[in-house]
Amino acid sequence: MPHKKQNLPHKVCPVCNRGFSWRKKWERNWDHVIYCSERCRRARNLT
Repeated sequence: MPHKKQNLPHKVCPVCNRGFSWRKKWERNWDHVIYCSERCRRARNLT
């Protein structure tokens, strides 16, 4: 049986330029998720 987590959607964080993938807690608002972490969300105005 193949691993199910291979085909998760990915995005790139505009603050740290790291890629991050879909998480269960973002299931309902994945289209509105922009930052990979709370730390990057807070740092968005500092750069």
